[in-house]
Amino acid sequence: MTDFITRFAPSPTGPLHLGHAYSALLAHDMARSVGGQFLLRIEDIDRTRSRPNWEEQIYDDLKWLGITWDDTPMRQSDRLSDYEKALHILWDRGLLYPCTCTRRDIAFAASAPQEGAEPAYGPDGLIYPGTCRTKTDRRTAFPEHQALRLDMQKALDAVDQSEFCYTEQSSVKDETLCTPALNMVDGVGDIVLSRRDFLGSYHLSVVLDDAAQGISHVVRGKDIQPATHIHVLLQRLLGLPTPIYHHHRLIRDEGGKRLAKRDDARAIATYRAEGKTPDDIRRMVGL
Repeated sequence: MTDFITRFAPSPTGPLHLGHAYSALLAHDMARSVGGQFLLRIEDIDRTRSRPNWEEQIYDDLKWLGITWDDTPMRQSDRLSDYEKALHILWDRGLLYPCTCTRRDIAFAASAPQEGAEPAYGPDGLIYPGTCRTKTDRRTAFPEHQALRLDMQKALDAVDQSEFCYTEQSSVKDETLCTPALNMVDGVGDIVLSRRDFLGSYHLSVVLDDAAQGISHVVRGKDIQPATHIHVLLQRLLGLPTPIYHHHRLIRDEGGKRLAKRDDARAIATYRAEGKTPDDIRRMVGL
């Protein structure tokens, strides 16, 4: 047994498609080839969109593909107290602030840039203009049921690093990829770490969950790669290890568009119903 531990972390908000099959099979193959572990995590933190039937379909599709996991699947809905604890730590350090802005508010602010500049986009879309940053005394009690943003400049000051680096693993060679800290304020902004209607956010939960599962190698799509330096920052803030990352190619349709869960025509269940085999799926995704 090696120290290689990876995971597949789908959300039960729709059917798994060919892109999910590729990611799960690739991570599973990588782990098994070196005698490592493959774990499963159900990212059901958004209870408004998650459905039990989709979760059961995930288990069924993965088993049909020949994928096995080495421990009881982790479910994010069971880890809300861990997310809350981390948020309290960051709040007590003065690194978070509540935000009441709607998406429309942010879009409106971004539509009127200074001196004719184009609106700035980051890994989370439009970069937040900081409207609520100075509205709250952060010495007050932890706010309940409010969106919480990370004050990026204060977070950078807290870790006092000039850049954020991680190892990107590929079939050719491993690379150390770094992002200057100076880019994080203007290029990322004050990201949301908890939403009004549920604790945590993708960035916070994925960092905490990977650490809790002891993940050594994160295998995920290239669409997530721009957010990796955010995760490295959060790992530094919370004293967590940084895994090795492998960001794989994306499975796209004939027009070059990345597959989405609403694309039922490429759902694994659809191919199963048509009589395709797991080997057919492997061939279709290039494995």
